[in-house]
Amino acid sequence: MTTAAFKYIDPTSFDPNATEAFKKPWGKVDGPGYSFRLVDHQRQVENIRGHEANFNTDTSGFAVFKSPAKEKEFTDDRAVREGYYQEVEQALREKIPGIKKVVIFDHTIRRRDKTSPRQPVQQVHVDQTPRAAETRVRRHLPADEAEELLKGRYQIINVWRPIGHNATDFPLAVIDWRTTTEKDFVKVDLLYPKRADEDNDDRGKEVLPDASSMTSTQGYEPKGETYAVAPSDKHKFYYMKDMTPDELMLLKCFDSRSEWSPNSTPGLAHGTPHTAFVDPQTPADAPGRQSIEVRCLVFYD
Repeated sequence: MTTAAFKYIDPTSFDPNATEAFKKPWGKVDGPGYSFRLVDHQRQVENIRGHEANFNTDTSGFAVFKSPAKEKEFTDDRAVREGYYQEVEQALREKIPGIKKVVIFDHTIRRRDKTSPRQPVQQVHVDQTPRAAETRVRRHLPADEAEELLKGRYQIINVWRPIGHNATDFPLAVIDWRTTTEKDFVKVDLLYPKRADEDNDDRGKEVLPDASSMTSTQGYEPKGETYAVAPSDKHKFYYMKDMTPDELMLLKCFDSRSEWSPNSTPGLAHGTPHTAFVDPQTPADAPGRQSIEVRCLVFYD
């Protein structure tokens, strides 16, 4: 068990009736940069190591298990897309029954290094809203196939793994979905740098942000929608202490059959809020956290 500060959205820091270009709260994919304030709340975080069997994507919204990867360096983009993606799909099929199809549409490598454009994210969030999930299906699959698959159960699952060494520095924490309510989730526009219309692949195109333009939307457009999370004393945080590169965490971001969906299944998790955090127990000489998260559309029979 450890105690740490967690950064939530401050629900009083934005005006839903604003008249600027982006009326909802917004955040930049290549942040920092957002239109709202974050507020720190101290929370206890329980280590789930040794208790992994008590959590799964259906009940808590997340799962952790051992799954060593053949890919080790994650420096060759082609090796990641052509090799590691296959490893991710195999792991999903092994751990979750009934999967019909997996479409991997994105990945992000984060390195806690000042030269890296993608750093660990210190904000409690969920990557996709229902509208964003449906948009992803239509964006990454042929129109006829997408329409058919949208009639059945589908999910977005992030597959997260430390790279190179244990994730002792800036570990990943998750909130058990069973301790959340719908009103905790705040829709936020996700802004991407504007690019040519035919460019439909966002992977590997991140750049270091200009700190002087953190509050500006010039040159950006909304291409996604995420959930920020408002604070609640009921939230229960968990993490896998010293998570190793041989371990995977599945983070469910959306489920079309969840308890909160129109075709609801009672007790079925919608998604798990998650965030990097500063663990005060981290040794001063711990190497900077490195990780890869692979984002997957998962369809069921």
